[in-house]
Amino acid sequence: MPDAIGQVLTLAVGVSLSPVPIIAVVLMLGTPAGRRNGPAFLAGWVLGLAVVATIVLLVAGGAGANDGGEPATWVDVLKLALGALLLLLAARQWRGRPRAGDAAELPKWMQSIDRFTAGRSLAIGIALSGVNPKNLLLTVGAAAAVAQAGASTGAEAAAMAIFVLIATLGPGIPVAIYFAMGERAERLLEELNGWMGLHNAAIMTVLLLVIGAKLIGDGVSGLG
Repeated sequence: MPDAIGQVLTLAVGVSLSPVPIIAVVLMLGTPAGRRNGPAFLAGWVLGLAVVATIVLLVAGGAGANDGGEPATWVDVLKLALGALLLLLAARQWRGRPRAGDAAELPKWMQSIDRFTAGRSLAIGIALSGVNPKNLLLTVGAAAAVAQAGASTGAEAAAMAIFVLIATLGPGIPVAIYFAMGERAERLLEELNGWMGLHNAAIMTVLLLVIGAKLIGDGVSGLG
């Protein structure tokens, strides 16, 4: 079980530190429906991660990610491929960064966030956690690595539960601050929102580079 958990920690942090979801939930909390939409978004976020992780675990287990106590080679090849894709995403993120003096461009759907219902907030949470390319790659990598560790079913479930918990801290902390501090949280959340928006490209580029390099290193080590 410790090996299975160790496999997911870095990847979970990569999912957690996603600027766009954090900005989205902060904006939701600033609307009249914030007390309803913030938790709904968070529920969708957890659901999206859990569904993807469960599917990958089942598929990887059925494909023999751990064969007779030995990690399967195809999982290491998958890590190499995922790492390479993350490096490509890092390069794309950096090329698309706003130039000096330009404001960061946020997704157009955020312009209507004050009109979101709880259902739409839930759906956006699912999309940003389970469908977003970066988070999808990281979740697939985490679940495949856990399956490769050859732990028991209970240990695999515990490892992925820890993955989802850590991966939820990013958007979850603003929600916790909002409910704990009430109106006093407004200024703090506005500052967090502004900082994340300003440094979105840099944060994402560094995360993708570091985690992509880790996956490639793990893949090379496993194949060696």
